[in-house]
Amino acid sequence: MESPGLTQEIVENEPKVGGVTNEAANHFTELKHRFLGFKKDKYLSNLERYQQLSEAQYPKFMVIACADSRVCPSSVLGFQPGEAFVIRNVANLVPPHENGPTETNAALEFAVNSLEVENLLVVGHSCCGGIKALMSLQDEVISSSFIRSWVVVGSAAKSKTKAAASNLNFDQQCKHCEKESINRSLMNLLSYPWIEERVVRGKLSIHGGYYDFIDCTFEKWTLDYKGTTMHGDSECSIKNREFWT
Repeated sequence: MESPGLTQEIVENEPKVGGVTNEAANHFTELKHRFLGFKKDKYLSNLERYQQLSEAQYPKFMVIACADSRVCPSSVLGFQPGEAFVIRNVANLVPPHENGPTETNAALEFAVNSLEVENLLVVGHSCCGGIKALMSLQDEVISSSFIRSWVVVGSAAKSKTKAAASNLNFDQQCKHCEKESINRSLMNLLSYPWIEERVVRGKLSIHGGYYDFIDCTFEKWTLDYKGTTMHGDSECSIKNREFWT
């Protein structure tokens, strides 16, 4: 039998959350319409394709993108179901191998070793709140913030930005760091032995992308990795840079 105390508590609390509950119901009504539209216009119209996807996936891309609601990679780049394995986090950061396990490198491991994707694409964007948080960090401040604990992964990009763009204002430095952090993440990808091995063998390519949603432009580039020198340094350069406007 249901506890009368619990029932009474729910009834008493209902008026206090009524407005929020109604608003949430409206949001889900909209989602319901969108889902049914997807089912009718896409799923049922491409039933054979979706049945194939129910058995296996063979994406060509693994995308590391920001969690920002304005920069969904499937919307911006037009990925269809089955085309891209996607992980999103704050500031689209890739931690180095030595940092230990995270959901980002777990997804990388699965995409590279199990799905055998051919392309890793790190996508950053304009007006990134995560990069702004990184650039605002005070080195001497001790904090229990989850955000701080995560964005410090990009500390090397911040340091390089401060050295190269010290004459710029804060917003301009943030924009510089948005791109610098992408390049740092590309280098961090090579710290994973199973990624480096596939890149050296020509089985895997590493790319950076930057989406500026202020004027809707996209910049894409590819990492040209030459391997490691006898001194342990990585020989890398950028190739195939493109601007989509």
